[in-house]
Amino acid sequence: MAGFHLTRDDAGADTRIEAARTRFVSHGFTQFTPIAMHGARGFHVGYIHGGPATIVQTGEDFAAVAGTLIYDGRIGAPALEALLATFEAPFTAWDRCSGQFALLVRKGGRSFALTDYFGSFQLFHDPDFATLSTSFLATAEAQPRLHWRAQGVYEFAFNVFPLGDDTVFEEVSRVGPFVQLELRADGIATHKVEKPLPDAPSTIPLEERIARNAAVLQATVAPFVAEYGDRMQCPLSGGLDSRLALALLRAHGVKPHVYVYGEPGDEDVRVAQAIGAAEGFAVELFNKLSFATIVPDQFAEVVARNFDETDALVTDGGLFDNGGNASARHARNAGGQLAVSGGCGEVFRNFFYLPDRPFRARDVAQAFFARFVASDATQEFDAKAFLGAIEIKLARALGHAPGDRLTRTEVEQLYPRERCRAFFGREISLVGRHGAYLMPFLHWPVVNEALQIPMDLKRAGRFEAMLLNHIDPVLARHMSAYGHSFAEPPSAAHERDEWQTLVRPPWARRRSYAVRRWLAGKTGDEHGGLLSPIFLGRVIDLHFPAMRRFFRPDQVVKDFGLYRRVATLEYLAGRLGSRVADA
Repeated sequence: MAGFHLTRDDAGADTRIEAARTRFVSHGFTQFTPIAMHGARGFHVGYIHGGPATIVQTGEDFAAVAGTLIYDGRIGAPALEALLATFEAPFTAWDRCSGQFALLVRKGGRSFALTDYFGSFQLFHDPDFATLSTSFLATAEAQPRLHWRAQGVYEFAFNVFPLGDDTVFEEVSRVGPFVQLELRADGIATHKVEKPLPDAPSTIPLEERIARNAAVLQATVAPFVAEYGDRMQCPLSGGLDSRLALALLRAHGVKPHVYVYGEPGDEDVRVAQAIGAAEGFAVELFNKLSFATIVPDQFAEVVARNFDETDALVTDGGLFDNGGNASARHARNAGGQLAVSGGCGEVFRNFFYLPDRPFRARDVAQAFFARFVASDATQEFDAKAFLGAIEIKLARALGHAPGDRLTRTEVEQLYPRERCRAFFGREISLVGRHGAYLMPFLHWPVVNEALQIPMDLKRAGRFEAMLLNHIDPVLARHMSAYGHSFAEPPSAAHERDEWQTLVRPPWARRRSYAVRRWLAGKTGDEHGGLLSPIFLGRVIDLHFPAMRRFFRPDQVVKDFGLYRRVATLEYLAGRLGSRVADA
């Protein structure tokens, strides 16, 4: 991500900066550039594995980015130089700018901090903005006392990462997409900004629609092609999104290094390797589970290293594992290569699996975010209040009040504005620290076009398959994990699977997770991890002294993913020690 850290410029600043520097070194950063803004001092760090420039300076003026920023179709120093030359506050030149990033600009005697269009790149701060940092841990460790934010704790455990601007602590929040900060000698001033998106589908002909979406995608990828050429790492699986990302690169003549995660015989592996064999390119199989065999005595060291590198709150199995996830992250940017992702491709599909009609935010909360069984939690948990808080966050992200009716396209906006921001935002902020990261489907021009697709075309990936077939018909014709190629309409089975969810009303879907848990007894997830007592007991107290306030460990163990996330919070409490007031 590159990164930066700022603290209030007062008598204790040097001590706090040194502590933050130590934390950033533990993240893996080595290149530190001191920076000073109005009322604040700190540092900027470059990519761990190298890559395009992430800071440019002209006298006392500078622009420093964490993440990956595109400006006027350029990347690196040319992009930052052009942005600095034309920067005006508040920043509204989104027709010239895209990517996922956090940005600092000092120009003409004023200083500003802002995030990308969706606020997806995570920028943390404390209640009075004495700390502003791309590191969650550095921000948390700058606080004399920390208190669990119950809503954030439950959202992290049940839905992978908190929505809105929350984290798991009351004292640490994230800078949102609709505010830009001005750093002044006497403190922080906030500037509210509008970031509109379409609220209804367009009515253009299908062929024109496909061509427009393809053109926007190709324009998004073009700066990366110019900068990196073949020096890219691109995933491939049995689904649509990674194949579309690869198609975009192939259309530009790029021959990236292609890889697939999984084990021999997995459907994703089988499909990806079959495509590679047919089209004459290698597909690396990276098996995280067999990356290394470790014994319990080694586990504490591996987990501590994972914790430091992933800034504590990792969304996959990368904390309690054998080091395979960390190795994969490093490999994707090794030698300054570009990491490519198919994440957020569901912007072209019906992500929430809701019918084509208006809804309210509470409907979306019930249909998608009610992944809990109340008996997993203690009396601290109130299901109605939990979903009510999510309803407020969803409505606020759209500029609505809770209870307002939302157009179906506004519901679709919640995917990039909230779901991607929370889930993929964490991934962007962690993977992207090693080098530049291309997640094309979350660039706002792409989202802007995708939101204008009628819902009928989004059904069962119909439009995304047409888009892939338009860009790269050779890739499209290969079999997928859905049982059909993307050069043909979705199969009856694929349509039926989606329809079975569509016909269930939100109040019924609220109970879906609980029903699946009841039927399965125990559930796993694709991320795995070394969660048996012989391993986990080496790094946390299995009585969960911190998390017993919120959860019943004997119940959450029935869902391995949930158990892992609760254990992650327990480990976080142990590492922060007495700083956590109610641990």
